[in-house]
Amino acid sequence: MAVKFYENIRRSIIKAITFRILILIADGLIIFAITRRYDITLGVIIFSNLSSTILYIIHERLWNHVHWGKHHKKR
Repeated sequence: MAVKFYENIRRSIIKAITFRILILIADGLIIFAITRRYDITLGVIIFSNLSSTILYIIHERLWNHVHWGKHHKKR
């Protein structure tokens, strides 16, 4: 009997936010090192991270329907 796994939407959102914080810092350092301009750095970071976060949440939710690689823990 197959066991269905489900991940709550809030969990997906929190995972996306914490990952985005990590990427935000890395992107900011790299973009500023290249441009040496705060305005360009901020603009690129805002656009890139908002769009990436939305795409990540969609991707995460779609993967909830893929059962490949999931196993039920035996007690």
